[in-house]
Amino acid sequence: MLDRIRLEPSRFVLHLAVFIIVALWTLPTAGLLVSSLRDKDQIAVSGWWTALSTSEQRSQARTKGKADQVETDGKFVIAGNFFEGAGGHTSLSAWGTIVNKPDANAPGATVEIGEGQTLTVNADGSYVWTNANAFEDDRGRRIFYVSSVPPRFTTENYENVLFSQGIGRAFVNSLTVTIPATIIPILIAAFAAYALAWMKIPGRGFIIAVIVGLLVVPLQMSLIPLLKIYNASGFLSKTYLGIWLAHTGFGLPFAIYLLRSYIAGLPKDLIESAQVDGANDFKIFRRIILPLSFPALASFAIFQFLWVWNDLLVAMVFLGSESDKVVLTFQLNSLLGSRGGNWEILTASAFITIIVPLLVFFSLQRYFVRGLLAGSVKGG
Repeated sequence: MLDRIRLEPSRFVLHLAVFIIVALWTLPTAGLLVSSLRDKDQIAVSGWWTALSTSEQRSQARTKGKADQVETDGKFVIAGNFFEGAGGHTSLSAWGTIVNKPDANAPGATVEIGEGQTLTVNADGSYVWTNANAFEDDRGRRIFYVSSVPPRFTTENYENVLFSQGIGRAFVNSLTVTIPATIIPILIAAFAAYALAWMKIPGRGFIIAVIVGLLVVPLQMSLIPLLKIYNASGFLSKTYLGIWLAHTGFGLPFAIYLLRSYIAGLPKDLIESAQVDGANDFKIFRRIILPLSFPALASFAIFQFLWVWNDLLVAMVFLGSESDKVVLTFQLNSLLGSRGGNWEILTASAFITIIVPLLVFFSLQRYFVRGLLAGSVKGG
């Protein structure tokens, strides 16, 4: 009983640490989703954590011109409403006639603006501009104000991104690149991992050491030499086959290392029993190793899919920037460049790019931890 009581604080600390880690990973994604659904004007003035509260915005508007004036009781009057057709403003909390003093006057106040003119602006955005003489300004007068805006959510941000020119094609291109670039290295690495784990190959230890060494080689070092080889070949440059082979080469060291560690940890008696029954290496690999190694295969598939899907550098180098071959990350980057620094485009684009990886991760996540523990427990 005392041992159990002593363990309780440590379990509490462990659960607290797990909760904090989960929160740190979840909050940015939740904030990204909320921001992507907010009105673009509200994103520019407040953070996502204020999405459910009323926000204040400083804006400007212009009154109607002389064409809308009406003569009443010997005075000329122009009346209207700044919020007409806006659909979201609820109240005006302050207003002014100078750009750096939008909060100079309270709603409903009547202010003399010279030459026999007065201006009244109410909380609902309505205004009355009077003049002793006829108005001569065609454009009206600019008014600066502070308004209270209720929370507004919209799917317009996603519509702007999804229906932009080339997005659909880029999405298909990303799938065309990512799916084969994930499957091909898995197939090659699975055979190599079995051979390095259970077959007697001369220099096996040296080969494993080379594979481990390749894990620390930056892929940027190989981009230019590999591109020169592609250009010299005449048929790999700017093709899907070329980028599949490139991603396969970049992913193979980690795939072989991960799968080899897992396969080497499988029960030795199981392999020996199959050999006694007359099974050759290929049959053992196909009927025993592959089914038992699915957690490790799924773990690498998650890593490789995420890497290839989110890649921009390799795609630009080996596919180029032709409109019929660009991937989703390139197209979204171009969209952001053409739209400037619009946060609504950035948040919607970012969330669109993570939807597919999230689906892949959650569909394979039950195998993820088992795959990461590859080789940590040896079979009897």
